[in-house]
Amino acid sequence: MRGQITRTCLTLGWWETRTQSLWPAKTPPGRYCLIDMHIPPGGGPPPHRHDFEEMFSVLEGEIEATFRGKKTVIRAGETINIPACAPHQFQNKRGQSARLLCLCSPAGQEEFFKEVGVPVATRTTSPPPLDEEAEAVFLAKVKALAPKYRTELLPR
Repeated sequence: MRGQITRTCLTLGWWETRTQSLWPAKTPPGRYCLIDMHIPPGGGPPPHRHDFEEMFSVLEGEIEATFRGKKTVIRAGETINIPACAPHQFQNKRGQSARLLCLCSPAGQEEFFKEVGVPVATRTTSPPPLDEEAEAVFLAKVKALAPKYRTELLPR
């Protein structure tokens, strides 16, 4: 819809990452989603790949991205595009938080985050810490849901 701004206010925490959907899949229908990500020091997803394209624009801080086995530092003001099916991961290896905008095309990744994440108060609020048992339950949930969202978790 031309000229319409949609913002959801549900902020989710998962794997030491916080996400907030800025442009959900329903607007425009399924073409893309835009996700605001807060990555604290040490945060980031494990190696994975999926059958949709993903682009990360770093707004604050920096991340180390591993794309098809090559490590690259992406700093504020820089963008990296991840083609569909390409193995990748990123991690914040600095002492300060990083903020990214993640664009996924087609949409759907924001729905994965809704299923695995827990609501948190603000974009920078940490999710509740997980003990060993809760971490195992969380990982099992992520692994079980990954195929539904066209994602494959890869060995580290």
